[in-house]
Amino acid sequence: MTAEIYRDAWGIPHLRASDATALARAQGRVTALDRAWQLEVERHRVQGTSASFLGPDSLAWDVFVRRARLDDTARRCFGSLEERDPETADWVRAYVDGVNDNLAEGARRTPEFERTGLTPGRWEPWTPLGVWLSTHILFAGFPAKLWRDQVVRHLGPDAVALFATDGPGTSGSNGWLVSGERTVTGHALIAGDPHRFIEDPGVYQQIHLSCPEFDVVGLAVPGIPGVAHFGHTGTVAWAITNAMADYQDLYEERLRRTGAGVEALGPDGEWRRAERFTETVEVAGEAARARVEVEVIETDRGPVIAGGPEGLDDGTPLALSLRYPPRVTEDLGFSALLPLLRARTVADVDRAFDRWAEPVNVVQAADTDGGTLHRVAGRVPVRAERGRVRTVPAWEAGHDWRGWHEPPRAGLTDGVAVMANQRALATPLGVEFSAPHRARRIAALLAEKERWSAADMPAVHMDTHLGSAAALLDLMTGLDGLTREATALRDRLLRWDRRMASDSEDAAAFAAVRGAVVRRLAAEPAFAALTEPPAYPEVLLPWLALVPRIGYALENLLRAEELYGIDRPAVVRAAVEEVAGAGQAPARWGDTHRLVPWRALPGAPYDEPGLSGDHDCVLCTSPVPGLTDLAARGPAARYVWDLARREDSRWVVPFGASGVPGSSHHRDQLPLWLAGELAPVVTDWNQLTKETDV
Repeated sequence: MTAEIYRDAWGIPHLRASDATALARAQGRVTALDRAWQLEVERHRVQGTSASFLGPDSLAWDVFVRRARLDDTARRCFGSLEERDPETADWVRAYVDGVNDNLAEGARRTPEFERTGLTPGRWEPWTPLGVWLSTHILFAGFPAKLWRDQVVRHLGPDAVALFATDGPGTSGSNGWLVSGERTVTGHALIAGDPHRFIEDPGVYQQIHLSCPEFDVVGLAVPGIPGVAHFGHTGTVAWAITNAMADYQDLYEERLRRTGAGVEALGPDGEWRRAERFTETVEVAGEAARARVEVEVIETDRGPVIAGGPEGLDDGTPLALSLRYPPRVTEDLGFSALLPLLRARTVADVDRAFDRWAEPVNVVQAADTDGGTLHRVAGRVPVRAERGRVRTVPAWEAGHDWRGWHEPPRAGLTDGVAVMANQRALATPLGVEFSAPHRARRIAALLAEKERWSAADMPAVHMDTHLGSAAALLDLMTGLDGLTREATALRDRLLRWDRRMASDSEDAAAFAAVRGAVVRRLAAEPAFAALTEPPAYPEVLLPWLALVPRIGYALENLLRAEELYGIDRPAVVRAAVEEVAGAGQAPARWGDTHRLVPWRALPGAPYDEPGLSGDHDCVLCTSPVPGLTDLAARGPAARYVWDLARREDSRWVVPFGASGVPGSSHHRDQLPLWLAGELAPVVTDWNQLTKETDV
């Protein structure tokens, strides 16, 4: 036996091989067959060539990654990996070989290739590192520093705290660890759900990897070998949430052109030559293929991602360089991946995550011996406070990186650890965190029972109580002078159970009032200067959009002692009257709060379902208050890892194991995902169907 591919009833691949290298090759093979289109989209996004077949809508991304030099960074990191850790480098190569050997067959199964005329290309050994980097380059939300610059410029430094909550581009997660003293089996449970933009095909791939060294089930990232974020080896399991750490810096650069190229002013007052060259991005069009020239500049701080010697496109005299850890260290943390697969105890997991680089995560782990782990993993630079919060001038001293923070650690409280992106373990490392509602609600639910089982966990996953509703409802309480219709609406909302259920008319009415309040606040003259940001690249603009910023920070804005003279009760009164006077038939929350997954190539529309939940619910399906009730973000997977019996573990993804439209396993898990149900994790090979030998 070199390798065997099995499938369970959900089409999930279960791979068995003679060694770790053969297993990596088999993982590459099955991913190429199941996710060929997704893999090629990601490869082109890393290279900045996606517009060549997806068209003008992808141009902004391609320009960004060319200027940020993601592909070159991945290449450098792989070169460093070959020197430091040749075993892992060979393992990654084996995965890439499996992809390359089977990509053409996967493409023949997938209609998007024919629709676009795309021919599968060749993966390089560093492509998986590029996919990892591309997937997470915006994860830490560095564009939020541009927003804070705007806020400080127009409202003053005290205003930064008003908006210090995760914005529209941030990813998060729920995760909780229940120790054996609080379970029916006496062994720990780990459960949660990563919140990301929901994509079709999905961002996570359920997989089972087995060889004489290890036997692991987990959620892989298509294009990356192994199981990085969520895994269970039989004797130890782990999971992560976004630590909300800030580990990337933006520098304002002073650049000038010379006869030899471009120079940048350094903190010592000296002008130094920057690396400079041009690249061409091809853009597919209906009539002809366009070619866009991109100037790539890199200073001693990092690649210039916005502006240049002549400033931004609107004439603003500004250029911004991005400093991000893998560009500095030439290390993406891939040396953690094989040790994670080989882990048998929490001590093994702990040592593996010592090698982690980015994204910076909170890790929870438990083993069958009763060990537990709750820590941060990843690299966060030590630097001056302003660099964490805002852009910094490259020509001033004191903004350099001075080593790395020691990752914080914590224990459990009453046998439980909860992390939902709130200010907690990682507080010293970040600026913007999620509101505490999800974390508090999970902790409160877990406190309601003395003993928990794996089968109990979906009730926590699917909880729809909206803790952040209180700020708006409290302001409604004191309203007077309302019309009869508005009084009836207010009284109805004050009786509401604050659950964002898809069939709830009250939840829909609350969301309508909330949206009206957000839009009215955004129209206040105090915020007028924030409506037109400078001409930053399109990729960065979601972090600077005023309406989403107000929508996500609404609780802070309504509870602040003073808000620039804005009469907030009057704003809420007008919003209630607006909704009450709309004259529309009662709607249910799920009528407007519907799933809108991202697809690289939109095709025939699916009738996507209505959803329960909201941004601050444990069931975190995020609308953008004031802009849309549609949900592009939500649980990209759900899992329960049982340390008593791995076969009692459960998992689900929003769609299915296959990325091929029309496949029986393309969307077969969607009904489970909607209902809060989980599929069984099958580990008995006798219950699987053998597909092929490799």
